[in-house]
Amino acid sequence: MEFVVCRDAIDLENQQEEFKAKRLLDGLIQELQKKAEHQMGEDGFLLKIKLGHYATQLKSSYDPCPLELVRCVKHILYTEQRLVQEASNASSPGSGPVDGTPQKYQQINQTFEELRVMTQDTENDLRKLQHSQEYFIIQYQESLRIQAQLSSLASIPPAERVQRESGLQSRKSTLEVWLTREANTLQKYRQELAEKHQRTLALLRKQQTVIIDDELIQWKRRQQLAGNGGPSEGGLDILQAWCEKLADMIWQNRQQIRRVEHLTQQLPIPGPTEELLTELNGIVTDIISALVTSTFIIEKQPPQVLKTQTKFSATVRLLVGGKLNVHMNPPQVKATIISEQQAKALLKNENTRNDSSGEILNNNCVMEYHQTTGTLSAHFRTMSLKRIKRSDRRGAESVTEEKFTVLFESQFSVGGNELVFHVKTLSLPVVVIVHGSQDNNATATVLWDNAFSEPGRVPFVVPDKVLWPQLCEALNMKYKSEVQSDRGLSEDNLVFLAQKAFSSSSNNPEDYCNMTISWSQFNRESLPGRNFTFWQWFDGVIELMKKHLKSHWNDGAILGFLNKQQAQDMLMSKPNGTFLLRFSDSEIGGITIAWVAENPNKAGERMVWNLMPFTTKDFSIRSLADRISDLNHLLFLYPNQPKEEVFSRYCTPPNSKAVGDGYVKPEIKQVVKVEFSSPNPEPSPGNSFMEHAASPTVNQHHNFTIYPSMNDPMLDTEGEFDLEETMDMARQVEEFLRQPMETQWSGQQS
Repeated sequence: MEFVVCRDAIDLENQQEEFKAKRLLDGLIQELQKKAEHQMGEDGFLLKIKLGHYATQLKSSYDPCPLELVRCVKHILYTEQRLVQEASNASSPGSGPVDGTPQKYQQINQTFEELRVMTQDTENDLRKLQHSQEYFIIQYQESLRIQAQLSSLASIPPAERVQRESGLQSRKSTLEVWLTREANTLQKYRQELAEKHQRTLALLRKQQTVIIDDELIQWKRRQQLAGNGGPSEGGLDILQAWCEKLADMIWQNRQQIRRVEHLTQQLPIPGPTEELLTELNGIVTDIISALVTSTFIIEKQPPQVLKTQTKFSATVRLLVGGKLNVHMNPPQVKATIISEQQAKALLKNENTRNDSSGEILNNNCVMEYHQTTGTLSAHFRTMSLKRIKRSDRRGAESVTEEKFTVLFESQFSVGGNELVFHVKTLSLPVVVIVHGSQDNNATATVLWDNAFSEPGRVPFVVPDKVLWPQLCEALNMKYKSEVQSDRGLSEDNLVFLAQKAFSSSSNNPEDYCNMTISWSQFNRESLPGRNFTFWQWFDGVIELMKKHLKSHWNDGAILGFLNKQQAQDMLMSKPNGTFLLRFSDSEIGGITIAWVAENPNKAGERMVWNLMPFTTKDFSIRSLADRISDLNHLLFLYPNQPKEEVFSRYCTPPNSKAVGDGYVKPEIKQVVKVEFSSPNPEPSPGNSFMEHAASPTVNQHHNFTIYPSMNDPMLDTEGEFDLEETMDMARQVEEFLRQPMETQWSGQQS
């Protein structure tokens, strides 16, 4: 059905998507009504009534909040997929994930079963103790009654008194022996029960450590790496189910311990049990407190590069909120931005109350309980950072290296105000910017922190140096995510990046395996002979690729990570007209075309030409595929693919020559102002051309030399064309073509 197909296209956090959800709800109701109408006969009559009832129920339940229906269906489908996956993994031992996750899940579930049995066992023992104590109290009351009867014998005749006293004393002695023995038995029961609770709490704490300190921390780590483009951290449904089981069993054991305490107060028997019960009460309170505070988490992080005066969102969730009935009195969550130093003080439990490093608008939100999914969460949808207060920077640190965090905090009680919790959680580090030009460097700070931070660190300490292979992994993850490609950085690409980062000429990947790169080398110090850093160059490549060239990268048409000499060596062994695409070394976010051709000024000599780099501005005027199609001297994409096979499907279809409303549809085409042996037709009437220049690299008899600068006023001393002049001319052409036809012609005639 359309509902199932389209459910993933709806963003549950975006209230503007509600109309889509409403449309799907209406479609579902109409489908049910349609099915009901087609039911025939006696069997169909009953089904017709049921379907009509379901349609009415859906409308009454979800018409006011259609997004809840989408949330419910998503949750049901996710649960079904998880159950099917778990069943498949159980039946096919070799088909599970490499890290053995199903086995780990199986171990956790086995421990829960063990805890269930232990908790049921202590519940049975507690009932037995309660019954034994109740019978003991009855017998004790009987003992007191006998003692009272013995005291009253003084008022009756001696003969009768002796006879009755003998019987009462016998019964009293027998009962006292029984009470003494039974008191010891009760004390033994209490001690054994306390020791069982001790073992149960120890296993509960161990299980909680596995779930909170291992599984939840791993989820948070995946969430952090997802900020660098890693795989999605995955849903929280399994973790919530585990945490709810923990909460349920911890609470059951807590109630059992409190019942034992009540029995002890009801019938005090001297012994070590009271101290042990006090200890157990403290332990179980610590366990439930750790569970509640640890499961107050950020499900959707605020953006890690946060621009002032810009709306942003975040979602916090309490994994045990539903199980502990916190939603019965929905708590409010407050968001505050604090500095790195304030975060450190907070984790040291130093007094930081009311401290903040800025002002966030719309920073209060009430937690909502979604009954269909059992989740308790607060969705901050329209927060905005109004202002930021920066601290004094250290040394060479720039504003884009300063880290903040968003603190989310709330207070609520559980168990009828038995326990009150003040919970806090910190977002991933946030870099605050005030202008888009700072985004590049802020992203570098975030990438380094996400990639190399350690769990449980002091906020927000990261190593100053890391191994080159570690950085390669982070760069590859970021690149694949931004370019939306399964084709990551190859070993040759990474060698090229290492050569750039370390100013090295080695082509051996093993030479870089044990080398370290510092933060300064990454994004503080400029590359030799350039006015930009390693990261700024790499991020420029990412921006260019994701905006204009990702299809070509995915096709394998762009080699990219090559220097001029490598391109020359590769092309000189190929036929004239062979070309390749490589990223510019000298310009951020630039890509150039290098090709081999005859030297037009010297017969028999071949050379490699490098076209002035194109940037995102150029491709917003005319695409790469169109530009390559325009240049007729480009014949084969390296190593030997005809360019039409690679680029033709991305070319813009030719414009119709029809004239309408006084306008002629123009075409802009790429030309190079150098004559080549391959023919380059004259421009056709009505077309405008962008001129672009090339820098030649000459080769004669396979000896590679640089060809002298040409006497062309359009080329600079290095044989490269002025990009700004090219852009200005293109804009003038575009402006001219926007004018009405009569104005164009009258201007030319004049």
